[in-house]
Amino acid sequence: MEQTDREPKLLLPSLQPFCDAVIPWTWPLVRLGVGWLLIVHGWGKILRGPAAQAEVLVHDGIHLGIPFAAFLTVIEFVGGICIVLGLFTRFFAAAIALEMGYLTFIHYWHNGYSWLHRGYEYTLLWGIIALAIALRGGGPYSLDRKLGREL
Repeated sequence: MEQTDREPKLLLPSLQPFCDAVIPWTWPLVRLGVGWLLIVHGWGKILRGPAAQAEVLVHDGIHLGIPFAAFLTVIEFVGGICIVLGLFTRFFAAAIALEMGYLTFIHYWHNGYSWLHRGYEYTLLWGIIALAIALRGGGPYSLDRKLGREL
């Protein structure tokens, strides 16, 4: 089978101008969705404080202390902001992918798939999306691209 690099033709060609206008904005939209989720989760950790967050982690069976709780807060809150902006995108997305990988395969796997039963569904989804962002980078509308460098 021959592979081609061109886009498939639209069933409704009149949509081409619309698609041409919005397609470049799809990657920033993905970054916005992922970053916003991380910012909200990180902000919750900030409001709790590192000691209380460490206690939440202990309740979940993660005994890694206050420094680890503070680390997760930074990765999620600052990382979320950076992913939205497309700044140090690969670094923070990879860090989130690792965090979600740990949560998926070590922490939640034994509960089964459904997030309704504290399963790994949610963390697996976000881990895969974070990995895709880490592999792709910030994209054309990112501060990484504007700076001409990626971390």
